[in-house]
Amino acid sequence: PHCFSSPFPSKVKMVNVPKEKNTFCSRRCKRHTPHKISVYKAGARREAALGQRRYVRKQKGYGGQTRPIFHKKAKVTKKTVLRLDCSKCGGKEYQVLKRCKKFECGA
Repeated sequence: PHCFSSPFPSKVKMVNVPKEKNTFCSRRCKRHTPHKISVYKAGARREAALGQRRYVRKQKGYGGQTRPIFHKKAKVTKKTVLRLDCSKCGGKEYQVLKRCKKFECGA
């Protein structure tokens, strides 16, 4: 019998982050201040962006799909990015966490 131990734990661990955290503000305060924590969300795609205008122009007319559409997805999860808002000066900082399947903000 061959015994194989997986390097990955069998149980999925959930990451729980508090809603507020006392951390260093490198913007204007230059000291530890309370920061509000939220999950970073990418903004809406701009139709007027140069790449989008170029893509739309290339797609026009006959000829079907002109650029490759990515299908070979290798990853199951995404890295979670936290947005830290300083309660004193309003400065924003971003913190990247490791990959996790379950994420919760606020204990």
